[in-house]
Amino acid sequence: MAGGIYFVSGIDTGIGKTIATGLMARSLRRRGVDAITVKMVQTGNDGFSEDLDAHRAMCGGGRLPEDERGLTAPQIFKFPSSPLLAARLEGRTVDLARIESAVAACAASRQVVLVESAGGLCVPLTDTELSVDFAARMRWPLILVTCGRLGSINHTLLSLEAAKSRGMAVAGVVYNWHPGADPKIDEDSFGTTCRALARMGFPPVAIRVPHVASGGPYPDIDFTPLLGNWRP
Repeated sequence: MAGGIYFVSGIDTGIGKTIATGLMARSLRRRGVDAITVKMVQTGNDGFSEDLDAHRAMCGGGRLPEDERGLTAPQIFKFPSSPLLAARLEGRTVDLARIESAVAACAASRQVVLVESAGGLCVPLTDTELSVDFAARMRWPLILVTCGRLGSINHTLLSLEAAKSRGMAVAGVVYNWHPGADPKIDEDSFGTTCRALARMGFPPVAIRVPHVASGGPYPDIDFTPLLGNWRP
């Protein structure tokens, strides 16, 4: 039976999508759900996705059969930039059909697929399609990753507006810890984000993620309010 597919994107590069995606997969697997992560497009790597290795470490295991088959990192480019530029520098284009096929193959044998984007929600994949355009066309519900740093409200609301204007379903928000965030700004941003979700007709679900040190230990967070209460 085809699995549930979620699109994990963020308000910016370096916002903590990889941590959020890995922790969600960890949460699902610890609750008996057969979940897998996919890095839709990986830039700045050669051969394999470092983000996938981080996901696997958070889940407490090594690479999966789908990793070896190239299904979980269907597009990898060496230059650390937008997928559009990284592909262009190699004389290539991002193969959207290959991404779609790879994700579908993972969903055919797993209960949940978490598809992590490259960069922010509106990063360009091709000259005509942004990341959000592709995910909306695939009808993947969005899980938006944000935080409470100064300026995040603007980027969060713009990202939610971009999703709404394309008719995307939004499952909710992962709200990451951010170093140096002012506690007053952090709390206000969290509340503003929850109210914006409700105002736009989305579930007002925002899951806080504490500081996660490199290499762990990794917290066990219940993400089921975001992930449709999946059960085995």
